[in-house]
Amino acid sequence: MIGTMTNSNVYPYYRDWLKYSWAIAIKVKSRMEETGLTQKQLAEALGCTQQHVSILLNGRVNMTLETIAKLENALDIDLLEEESSVGYLNAPGPNDHSPKVRTSLLVDGYRPGKNKWSHKKTGRYINPGNYDFARMVEGEYVDKTMLISEFSAKLNTANSLVCISRPRRFGKSTAARMLCAYYDCSCDSRALFNGLAISKESSFENNLNKHNVIYLDMTSILLQCKNAKEVVPFLMKSINRELKDLFGMDFDENVHLSEGLSQTNYKTGARFICIIDEWDAICREFANDSSAFDDYVNLLRSLFKGDITGRVFEGVYMTGILPIKKYGAQSALNNFSEYTMVMPGRMAPFFGFTQDEVESLCDKYSISFSEMKRWYNGYNLPGIGPVYNPNSVMKAIEFRTFGDFWAMTSTYEGVRDLISMNYDGLKDATIAMLGGGQVYVNPTKFQNDFSSIHNRDDVLTLLIHLGYLGYNPADRTAYIPNYEISEELQNAVEDSGWEKVSTALRNSEALLNATLSGDEKAVACALETLHQESTSILQYNNENSLSCAITLAYYSSRRYYNVVREYPSGKGYADLVFLPAPGTSKPIMVVELKYDKTAEGAIAQIKKKNYPQSLAGLAGELVLVGINYNPKSKEHTCRIERITL
Repeated sequence: MIGTMTNSNVYPYYRDWLKYSWAIAIKVKSRMEETGLTQKQLAEALGCTQQHVSILLNGRVNMTLETIAKLENALDIDLLEEESSVGYLNAPGPNDHSPKVRTSLLVDGYRPGKNKWSHKKTGRYINPGNYDFARMVEGEYVDKTMLISEFSAKLNTANSLVCISRPRRFGKSTAARMLCAYYDCSCDSRALFNGLAISKESSFENNLNKHNVIYLDMTSILLQCKNAKEVVPFLMKSINRELKDLFGMDFDENVHLSEGLSQTNYKTGARFICIIDEWDAICREFANDSSAFDDYVNLLRSLFKGDITGRVFEGVYMTGILPIKKYGAQSALNNFSEYTMVMPGRMAPFFGFTQDEVESLCDKYSISFSEMKRWYNGYNLPGIGPVYNPNSVMKAIEFRTFGDFWAMTSTYEGVRDLISMNYDGLKDATIAMLGGGQVYVNPTKFQNDFSSIHNRDDVLTLLIHLGYLGYNPADRTAYIPNYEISEELQNAVEDSGWEKVSTALRNSEALLNATLSGDEKAVACALETLHQESTSILQYNNENSLSCAITLAYYSSRRYYNVVREYPSGKGYADLVFLPAPGTSKPIMVVELKYDKTAEGAIAQIKKKNYPQSLAGLAGELVLVGINYNPKSKEHTCRIERITL
């Protein structure tokens, strides 16, 4: 890669060198127009990507002398000659306040002819450019650009206000920066989208770099405020200053932001697309300061639920982990269309990786898809099926190993505190899910914040939004989605004071070893002891509850196996099948459970229904395990057979 792009480029309008970069970009563009040279051809001559050329031509890169020399050679031009510097270094730059510069901003969506270039001033929050997205597409970028088509169809309609909530590291920020790069009228992003799905749509040019964008990364904004009370004043003053600077407005920067935007629209005709990333960061970081959060919500209401909304905003796009806060039964901004983990709707394909996308990545980087699936699959969304956490998938590819990358983005203490809350049924529900079960949850009453938690369903719903649980809307059930999350929840449980459950989890390794070694008495004894000591958590009522309890008893097996309940095999469904993870030397285990019958009958059923034959080819050895519980004697019996396939 030629050139140097460092953190100094993030807010380039503060840099003294920018006027030189601007002048060079103007001259390069002029020479390209004169010779008919395309960005693709220039990229080939420079030995870099077309996306990088696009960044250079924006005039906001601190170019090295090597880059300048390569440009001169490729274009047969002198970029640093003294005579040219007079005209070009006096060209309008990012801090130029002349009426001529402002004029190009007065007409919303104005762009000059196809091969012409016009300066548009950039700000930190208003029209910040495409630098962030340019960095992303330089790496491994999974194409989610059809989100642009989905959102563009909503602009200037009754459905133009959108809020997307997904767990952390699910691609929300990447999508927000992509939208910013596409709509922002201060830059030329055509090359960045070249070859991506949206570029092949007939509507691609309709909104490309034709809008004023207000882009707010609330996580970054919080870092600039000493406390929650400073957030709203900081936002209003910062954006008002840029409105004054970029649009030549003369109002007091301390006026309410709604007034500043209204005056700007009235005097210049400018309208905006507002993109707010991590809108709920203030709620998460300052959970105990409800007053400051209410101030923030009231600011959003004044902007997006007031008389200026349709006049000033062409569209609003917000992302967050939590849906919009409710006050009573209604959302604080009930005019937004919300797409959540509980109800993802049409936005489902654009956040998280789909199974096809993950399979493609695994094939490209020669990494086990089955192991990727075991670790990170499990968020099943209506209409698209399995969805994976993008951060975990990409980390597994980067490090060439599978592990708990979730722990790198958050700590388990928050989950521990949630599941330790003293609500009826919460402990039982958690244990059932640890055992591979699904539990009913009503997500509709949750108030969408961290301080309004009143019952078991609120805790489970919050865990769904945080990504610690999956959700099945068809039957309103929650479950643990994958092995990565089960590791996090195990850490939380072991530190929650649930001694009996923690003991069961710790003893599960010994139970697995006894099973694989064929020690029937040891297995029966271990299950007996576990049940006696933990009657409250392992209540057997039928084969289904017995299955849940046995899965919990074998919890550590997930390190080596993909544990499947009700596995379709032969002439029926095996109760539990333990499929070895790639790279392990463990045999397949088939566990059949009986309630008030016999362990011998369980083994006979495995053979009668041809379970072993249906698993042939997956491994060389098969361990058959039959377990029965007698409710009268409260005894367990076990039979184990090892066969070669």
